Amino acid sequence: MSLPTTPTRGVLFIHSSVSALCPHVEWAVAGVLGGTPDLAWVAQPAEPGTYRAELSWQAPAGTSAKLASALRGWELLRFEVTEEPTSSSEGARYSYTPELGIFHALTGLHGDVMIPEDRIKAFRVKAALGEVDLETALDGLLGVAWDAELEPFRHAGDGAPVRWLHQVI
Repeated sequence: MSLPTTPTRGVLFIHSSVSALCPHVEWAVAGVLGGTPDLAWVAQPAEPGTYRAELSWQAPAGTSAKLASALRGWELLRFEVTEEPTSSSEGARYSYTPELGIFHALTGLHGDVMIPEDRIKAFRVKAALGEVDLETALDGLLGVAWDAELEPFRHAGDGAPVRWLHQVI
């Protein structure tokens, strides 16, 4: 007997992908969400020769982690995936760039990054040992480097079509 899972919604933003990788992205997304995602690939003006797509999804809580795991590690791919919080789970945001790797943050009801107490304590220890300064630690906890790298790709996607894909739960 399987336990019931709480459904949630989220959005997968493929910020840039080379054309040869686009079908592989679709296969990976289909492997997580089921069905055949109908991603509307459009040219990414922030990086000529690449494409972008967005997909809104509904599935069990935790699906954003599965999508991020399925897509991370691919060179020539930049993406973000978000998941809304539920009554039994926090929201999430995953950001990925080939240069920086993956960033994960818990998010609150309004999409704000929430920093868990244990991560704050770990950075306080590192700061006390002189391994990191406060500004660098906070930038790391907030994903500032990922935001800086992805921001041009986000703006280039303003007005792009969004497709909805529902998973039967």
